[in-house]
Amino acid sequence: MVDYEEFLAVVLNYFVMSVDTKKDESPLRPLGDRVIVRPLTEEELGTVSASGIIIPDTAKKEKPEQGMVIATGPGKWDEDGEKRIPLEVKVGDRVVFSKYGFDELKFENKEYFIVSEASILGIFTK
Repeated sequence: MVDYEEFLAVVLNYFVMSVDTKKDESPLRPLGDRVIVRPLTEEELGTVSASGIIIPDTAKKEKPEQGMVIATGPGKWDEDGEKRIPLEVKVGDRVVFSKYGFDELKFENKEYFIVSEASILGIFTK
C-alpha cells in the first residue's frame, strides 16, 4: 500500500525541481539569489549575418552579456532571516547582465555563467 502523503511529497518535489531547474540542462543547483545562465549562441546573439558573415568580437566593445536562464536558486533570505525573497527571473527568461558580474563554469565541454540576481540588468520581453 502506498502512503498518500509520501506519494504527494515525491510528486511535489519533482514538480518543484522541474519548474526551478531543468535537470537535463543545468549541471548545478544554484544557491540563494543566484541563477545559472547559458550563454547565447552566435545565432541567438545575432553576431552571424543572414548571409553567414561572422561579425567580430571587436565590434561588441563593452556591451553587457546575454544568456538564457536554465536554473534558479530559491531566493535570498529577508533581513530577519525568516522567509525567502522570491526571484524575479525564471527558467527560460532571456536576460542581459553585467559584463563583469558573473562567474564562469565549464562542465562537460559546456559553458555556463553563475549570476547573482543583482547583476541581472533586465529580462527581454520579446
